[in-house]
Amino acid sequence: MRRRWRRIVLCLIALVVVIGGAGLPVYVFPQVADSPRKVDVIMVLGGRQDGREDYGISLAERGLASTVLVSNPYDEPDEYMDAICDAPHRVRVICFRPSPKTTRGEARFLRDQAKANGWRSAMVVTFTPHVTRSDYIVSRCFTGDLMMVDYKSHIPLFYWAYMYLYQTGGFIRAVAQDGC
Repeated sequence: MRRRWRRIVLCLIALVVVIGGAGLPVYVFPQVADSPRKVDVIMVLGGRQDGREDYGISLAERGLASTVLVSNPYDEPDEYMDAICDAPHRVRVICFRPSPKTTRGEARFLRDQAKANGWRSAMVVTFTPHVTRSDYIVSRCFTGDLMMVDYKSHIPLFYWAYMYLYQTGGFIRAVAQDGC
């Protein structure tokens, strides 16, 4: 009986190692722009309110874009987002509520704004574990030149484990959905 439990535990450990290793290039070390370049628009995806909003705006203020779309999928009131959206900026900042309140809703908003404004290139700012999945989703809606930039926020180990599960589930859902 002990031998059987030992074998089960070793198999589970091996499974965790294999799954963890397979996720490294997708969630931990995703493909991103080494050095962001000038684009027509920067879009900051909603999420953990970890500073990515300010980072996206700072990229635009450095001359990389004249407009920043900041997703605000949070329920009212939200002091953090209100402060960002109401503050004066040297670039045009458009805060929006995606519909649905998902990456897909954000991608649709980018598609619609790009069409209305003639934008052909976009930079999308999100946090590291979300880069690959958001690239997949946004590229299904936005057909222009797309550049992914990760905002490197501190992510605790337990949250990485959660992100592996959450992002994998999100990938499965995204693959199952047709179109934008």
